[in-house]
Amino acid sequence: MLIRTHSCALMGVAAIPITVEVNVDIGVGFFLVGLPDSAIKESQHRIDTALKICNYRIPGKKIIINMAPADIRKEGSAFDLTLAIGILIASEQIQGGGIVEDYFITGELSLDGTLQPIKGALPMAIEAKRRGKKGIILPIQNAREAAIVEGIEVLGVTNIQQVIDFFNRGVPIPPTVIHIREEFQKSLNNYEFDFADVKGQENIKRALEIAAAGGHNVILIGPPGSGKTMLAKRLPSILPPLTLEEALETTKIHSVAGKMSRYSSIICVRPFRAPHHTISDVALVGGGQHPQPGEISLAHNGVLFLDELTEMNRATLEVLRQPLEDRRITISRSKYTVDFPASFMLIAAMNPCPCGNYNNPKIPCTCAPGVVQKYLSRISGPLLDRIDLHVEVKPLSNDELLNKAKGESSATVRERVVRARAIQAERYKEHAEIHCNAQVNTKLFQQYCAIDSEGKELMKIAMDRLGLSARAYDRILKVARTIADLDNSSAISTEHLSEAINFRSLDRDSWGR
Repeated sequence: MLIRTHSCALMGVAAIPITVEVNVDIGVGFFLVGLPDSAIKESQHRIDTALKICNYRIPGKKIIINMAPADIRKEGSAFDLTLAIGILIASEQIQGGGIVEDYFITGELSLDGTLQPIKGALPMAIEAKRRGKKGIILPIQNAREAAIVEGIEVLGVTNIQQVIDFFNRGVPIPPTVIHIREEFQKSLNNYEFDFADVKGQENIKRALEIAAAGGHNVILIGPPGSGKTMLAKRLPSILPPLTLEEALETTKIHSVAGKMSRYSSIICVRPFRAPHHTISDVALVGGGQHPQPGEISLAHNGVLFLDELTEMNRATLEVLRQPLEDRRITISRSKYTVDFPASFMLIAAMNPCPCGNYNNPKIPCTCAPGVVQKYLSRISGPLLDRIDLHVEVKPLSNDELLNKAKGESSATVRERVVRARAIQAERYKEHAEIHCNAQVNTKLFQQYCAIDSEGKELMKIAMDRLGLSARAYDRILKVARTIADLDNSSAISTEHLSEAINFRSLDRDSWGR
């Protein structure tokens, strides 16, 4: 008897429908074809033991299982439940051939018949709806994640016996229902950190406000203990709240990577990823023999924080150059190419020198002449060119440290950021790929970042006297455009330019000398 069951394979952040054809015939042997990996080939033993627990068995006949399309490689143990149900129906041990094709079935079997969570439940549910399926049957741990897709039944189960009873005797499985908009709104501004906890550092908070308002990348340079990491962790709390579309896109990436927490449904706050400085280039941008999302994709629509930037492998840092420009990463293999989204804000932090005390007003620097410049040269010019704001972080004075007064809250700062982003959304509404000032391309640069003759003269003086590099020119104007938006000004004034120029510390010839 030939039976078809349906599941999905993951390709990038998308799900590809897989039809599992099971044929039980006269003869002996178990044949699994269609480019399964080792985990799928091993499923025979998991299925055999799990079915015996439920008083069923793999029949001693010739079983041929084809996973179509046969030219796509299938990976992982999520096909266990799909194969097991197909074998039971094809061998006529249970009924269900009439309705089994109405559902996507996925889940990893334990030896006792219980189900383990899987990766990619959300894109599978999206694909089930797109294919017109009635619903999806999957482990209960992934049910809330899949239930954010409206219009299909999401049936979460704890063991294979529930699935057998559903198809064989019509025992209903309670569907998981999530009121997605209520869930989203409830957790939209649930941030752990707040700018009100930061004492002093007003210039740094101003720089991060500008960065959040324009989507600019930032590098923080300062001695150990000056508050670089503490400030960076609070950046997501002043970014504009995620839209529902952005939240779904972000959740899909984390679902494919298996990063969703147990019983969670949707990511409601902007992600903050802070990998260790020993991270490899593959872990950072994604890849592997069968490509998985890297840290830059997990930070999509959020913040990627790279601490100890100068301690990172230079080759690893260089792979960031293309994603920072294109806001996506393309990973090519011999048989296929995968695109992962990677639109993130980069916040980097570093010490100014090996001893960490260059420009520290409290502790003198002990580094030899020329060492500071050599230390900073670990970051390449092309990468530094893609970072808009260079901010020096000085240690707090004792008076500031002991001051009990609270600073401005993140909610207050976020209001100004949201207003500035609204101005940019209106300005770039005819350009679908541009959402903020940092994304302005060369074609639109002259139109939206124009300055008057007084501004041009100021820029000329800055380039000459401060030793600013030519590559800093357009970055300064983009930052000035954001500062003008925060001031609700249609034109870029000299005051806006002056403030933007102050945030290019590493472009000055005097730095580190």
